[in-house]
Amino acid sequence: MTANDSGPSGSGRGTELATFAGGCFWGMEELFRTMPGVIDTEVGYTGGKLPQATYRDVKKGDTGHAEALRIQFAPQRISYKQLLDFFFRIHNPTTKDRQGNDIGSQYRSAIFFHSTEQKKAAEEFITRVNRSGAWPSPIVTEILPASDFWTAEPEHQNYLQNYPDGYTCHYVRQLPSFLAESEKS
Repeated sequence: MTANDSGPSGSGRGTELATFAGGCFWGMEELFRTMPGVIDTEVGYTGGKLPQATYRDVKKGDTGHAEALRIQFAPQRISYKQLLDFFFRIHNPTTKDRQGNDIGSQYRSAIFFHSTEQKKAAEEFITRVNRSGAWPSPIVTEILPASDFWTAEPEHQNYLQNYPDGYTCHYVRQLPSFLAESEKS
């Protein structure tokens, strides 16, 4: 297994990358993969120092890696801010190192930015979400530069497509959109 490019472009065909961590990657992938404008999704490990990280390594919680979802998207069809809006509605960004029954730093909430524009958008979004009062506690989501992304093993890709009754703690919460009116279309 090798590290995949963490650069700002997706495939060089007018696409971009977004990388999010918000608990177990299976549930996040399942919810994001069907969004219009999402071209491809891939689950893996990022944010740590261990090269060629595997599930067996990361599940111990001492590699520094988070289970993450890398999304290739078409910005002319869906904006990065729209992806952020969805991200903050499908997981609990106020629990440190935890989502549902999953506990450990590998399940933390994080945004791995691929450009200065993504970093700025993430910072502004966290401010908006905190100001909205939608969550009873402050947002603990980390904002970090994208680094090596180690693709998870094949059995973890499209997991909930292959195992529809598999475990997930992700769902779309009935929260108001955090997008400004001009960002919704």
